[in-house]
Amino acid sequence: MTVWICATCGVEHPDTEHPPALCLICSDERQYVPLSGQVWTSIEERAAAGTRVTIEQVEPRLFGVRANPIVGIGQRTHLIQTEAGNLLWDPIGHVDEAGAAAVLELGPVAAIVASHPHHFGAQVEWSRALGGVRVLVAEADREWVQRPDAAIEYIGRDDLELLPGLTIRTIGGHFAGSKIAHWADGADGKGVVLSGDTLFPSQDGRWVGFMRSYPNNIPLSPAVVERVATTALESSFDRLYGNFGWVIPSDAHGAIRRSADRHIAWVRGDFDRLT
Repeated sequence: MTVWICATCGVEHPDTEHPPALCLICSDERQYVPLSGQVWTSIEERAAAGTRVTIEQVEPRLFGVRANPIVGIGQRTHLIQTEAGNLLWDPIGHVDEAGAAAVLELGPVAAIVASHPHHFGAQVEWSRALGGVRVLVAEADREWVQRPDAAIEYIGRDDLELLPGLTIRTIGGHFAGSKIAHWADGADGKGVVLSGDTLFPSQDGRWVGFMRSYPNNIPLSPAVVERVATTALESSFDRLYGNFGWVIPSDAHGAIRRSADRHIAWVRGDFDRLT
């Protein structure tokens, strides 16, 4: 059977003879179905068209994994190396034999985790390609899993120390189960956070965004932004990587706090005189 991939978001769907009528993730208000209508592709179709997995080093023991050309929204997967195993974060919607082999050359993968449902990608296919790696999904986001599998384990809101020095923290906001990964040894021991788009870095590396929907411009409330920022800042870190390669290279703590204060002030109406 074909593993159907939504061409818009890149999330895998059940391996059935015919594709679903609609991608439920894209029909939600946080994403979109193109005006031209629902389009499906498959890993086999993308491979035949020349799509390949590429890997680049981002910093010591941190790698970026992409599909080239992009699949879906085109996020960059991150892979963190630790002595106890590796984390594959925000899996892309494509996998091939060479790409999986290159990932395994960097060490065994302990788990696959997506920051939120838009980045589930081909998480089950990646699990199988890497030898049955467990896939961790927030219980709060269970309804968005489009391809159930025995490899998927559901986790609660409590912090999860996945590997020594590597913690998964649920901070909500964009989705109820939106997560960040805190890597204490990253950035030369100053700490790194992988944020998906729960905390969305600006292109100038100084600010982050907080939104329910980025493509549809739906903001989060001041109360939720304060909760998200406060929860994220419980960890110590200096650098933050988003989902498309944009980064807050230093003082990410300060960037989150400043950004939250600015968002809250604008939504509250403090600057209405300027509009």
